[in-house]
Amino acid sequence: MSTRTAAPTRREQILKEAARLFAERGFHGVGVDEIGAAVGISGPGLYRHFAGKDAMLAELLVGISDRLLTGGRYRVAERAQNSAPPEALLDSLIEGHIDFALDDRPLITLHDRELDRLRESDRKLVRQLQRQYVELWVETVRESYPALAEADARATVHAVFGLLNSTPHLGRPGALPGRTATAELLHRLARGAFAAAAGS
Repeated sequence: MSTRTAAPTRREQILKEAARLFAERGFHGVGVDEIGAAVGISGPGLYRHFAGKDAMLAELLVGISDRLLTGGRYRVAERAQNSAPPEALLDSLIEGHIDFALDDRPLITLHDRELDRLRESDRKLVRQLQRQYVELWVETVRESYPALAEADARATVHAVFGLLNSTPHLGRPGALPGRTATAELLHRLARGAFAAAAGS
């Protein structure tokens, strides 16, 4: 069976470059011509794929929230099939979020800066997906640390998200100690935060 990853579609290429450019220069600092040039097509050619920049932004921010929730649910289902302990699921959730935090850093910046630019229905959808993702984590944390009160578990989950989502502030990728070392450090810090909150 082949293990090759499918080549990104044109839409995926456009979204990746749009995320990078929006994160670097802000939503209003980037034109469709620049996004098109980054993927080798004319600016007007983008309209065959997206209605405009607003549609790109919505797909990026709704898309990543949906992807995180879907990935989290998959890990929960996988744990149920394997009868793994809750700590193993917590480690798996942390690893999944670290992958996002290291590989999709522009989307973190984009979310922080541009979420309010979404139309209300899209913004509500992002928040709804995020709440479900948080609750998935809270349930897992409370299984892993039964003595931790629900309110404390929820507060700690948000704090850990803040920690993991700090990657855009860690310097350029080449300035980090390496992806594996950075991922291991973030994982230790996240588990340490949960253990400290539980007093263990």
